[in-house]
Amino acid sequence: MRDRAPSPPESAEVSAPASVGPGLRGYLVTPPGAGPHPGVVIIHEVFGLNDQIRGVARRIAAEGYAALAVDLFSGRNRALCMARILGSAAVGRDSYGVRDLAAALDFLVSQPEVDADRVGAIGFCMGGGLAIAWARRERRLRAIAPFYATNPRPLRALRRLCPVVGSYPGEDFTARSGRKLELRLEKLRVTHDIKIYPGAKHSFFNEERRSHDPLASADAWERTLEFFATHVR
Repeated sequence: MRDRAPSPPESAEVSAPASVGPGLRGYLVTPPGAGPHPGVVIIHEVFGLNDQIRGVARRIAAEGYAALAVDLFSGRNRALCMARILGSAAVGRDSYGVRDLAAALDFLVSQPEVDADRVGAIGFCMGGGLAIAWARRERRLRAIAPFYATNPRPLRALRRLCPVVGSYPGEDFTARSGRKLELRLEKLRVTHDIKIYPGAKHSFFNEERRSHDPLASADAWERTLEFFATHVR
């Protein structure tokens, strides 16, 4: 008799409390079974919470994690939000959006099927930079995975961080950020796996973009899964 196929993850559009303004919208995907499952917050790039990011949430949920893809533009002006997030990072202030990420994590770990002691974050571009800025203050995070992210400024102010698995395209300005972050993590003696993919371009992980690189994307995903299996799961 053929084995039964595993049950697919369950997904739902949800609303989480925000630190300021209207409630955050999000996309919550939980693996089958009672749990408790480790959790991951997915932080989108400048395109917002779209189908591609929802797909990332489903992929990580298929690996046994409860995933919350948060919409940092919820009920707000997207251009203004982006300006505040990027502007605060450029001048060295706590990034706009970090408090909302903490609120999103509060919501995620409040779910009965999520283990509050095993949580991480994955971020892309703007979201990757937010993951780094958030993790320097958020002690609940056990690992983060920034993809083609810029660093918070000044980087020397980064005095603590959880383990980091970072993926950067060689044909992009963020490769320099990846190299600088690696040096800083080595100085801080933080466990890390930073890899720069020669020939890859910005948004190489996004299969909806022309810059998508299947080989770099597959390798980066496997590295992320292995790293999270060690430090989160």
